Amino acid sequence: MQTLIVGIGALGGTIAARAIRTGLSVRLAARDTESAKALRRSGLRVSGIGGEVRTDAIDVATIEDYEKGDEFDLILLATKAQDALEVAPHVLDLLAPGGVILPIQNGAVARVLADSLGEDKILGGFSNLGATMVEPGVYEQNNAGHLVIGELAGGASERVERVARALGRAIEVKVSSNMTGAIWSKLLINCSVTSIGALCSQTMRQYIKTKEGKKVFRRTYEEALSVALAIGTRLERLTVDPIPPGWASNVVAEEHYESWVEAVIAFYGDIKPSMLQDFERGRKTEIDFINGYVATLGHASGVPVYMNAAITELVRQIERGDLQPTPDRMNDLAAQTAD
Repeated sequence: MQTLIVGIGALGGTIAARAIRTGLSVRLAARDTESAKALRRSGLRVSGIGGEVRTDAIDVATIEDYEKGDEFDLILLATKAQDALEVAPHVLDLLAPGGVILPIQNGAVARVLADSLGEDKILGGFSNLGATMVEPGVYEQNNAGHLVIGELAGGASERVERVARALGRAIEVKVSSNMTGAIWSKLLINCSVTSIGALCSQTMRQYIKTKEGKKVFRRTYEEALSVALAIGTRLERLTVDPIPPGWASNVVAEEHYESWVEAVIAFYGDIKPSMLQDFERGRKTEIDFINGYVATLGHASGVPVYMNAAITELVRQIERGDLQPTPDRMNDLAAQTAD
């Protein structure tokens, strides 16, 4: 399977290094010519969970440098969400007959692309792989994560299985027959674990120790869950049940809920939020596709989303340079919760 990976940040670089090392036919698309030149010189190196791999010989160029004669069976979009929406129309001409584009961003990216480019060209996907870019070409894998892929319309397909078999040689790939539900289940985690941690410059395990952290996490998660259910989403179990104990009856022994939270922490609790990495590099975040997306749908469907709206606004203030991500941000958010 001829594969093009677009975006060689923490996630794209980790997947690329492991894929090339296993012998997959992979070419890379970097942000600009200078980035491509630097990666050619350095190669790719991944350490951490999953073992260390190094690839010195890589084929990398910019999207503009690829020509219509280049054809790929799979184009994996590992960029930020807003960049994926921009680049996807430009890589359509690089697809081989029957080829597919696989965006692995959070939120509604795959759905937006399928609506504009056609479901026959787009698969749904996202990553539970935690990785950090130490410097360009050097990455650390932080968990034994995986990709989840599937048809946005649901069900099984030969092309999904074909992609899963190919990428599965490099990293774990799980196939979902309820991809929309799986995307939403991951979005619930992004809204709470990732965004809150980024604002407070902490991991979940750190911020959940405080009374304020527990309250903010719960409110944020439950708002996003309410939106998902209000629009008719059939949620998919990922690492934990997406619906906490007692949700339907609103009556639950607190220890059961705490056990559920501990299960979330066990998988996500020590991962440095990717949004925090964006803050540190002065890059635009994906907040509009995460808490901002939930807030927009909540307002449209009449579901209260005060916490998700507050998180979105604080992230935008940090992006503008008006605030800094610190543990003090938790106090700003806790003020939004009712006793």
